[in-house]
Amino acid sequence: MAGGSENTGARVKHGYHIGEWGNPYEGGGQKGKGTITYAMSANRQRPMAGVLSKGPWNMFRRTRKQILYVLPPFVAAYAAMHWAVERNEYLNSKPGRAEFADSEE
Repeated sequence: MAGGSENTGARVKHGYHIGEWGNPYEGGGQKGKGTITYAMSANRQRPMAGVLSKGPWNMFRRTRKQILYVLPPFVAAYAAMHWAVERNEYLNSKPGRAEFADSEE
C-alpha cells in the first residue's frame, strides 16, 4: 500500500555508515589507523625547480629507455601505409587497371 507504515517487521541493525563505494571516509566512517598525511602550502612548492639544468638530460634518459618500445610499431605502421598507398596508386593507374581488368565482372 502506498503511504503505509515503514515498519515491515524486518530486523535492521543500525551502526555507522561506512561510506559510498570507493570512498569510505565520505560517509563519516572511521579514519584509517596509522595513516599519516602531510601538507605543504602551494606557495612553498617549486614545480619548475631544475627544469633548465636537469630537464633535458632527464628527457634524453627517458627517451633512450623507451625508444625500443615506441619506434618499432611506428616503423611497421609507416611501412604498411607506404605499401598500401603505392599499391592503391598502381591499381588505379592504367597498367594496374589493364592487369586486373579481366577479374572485375
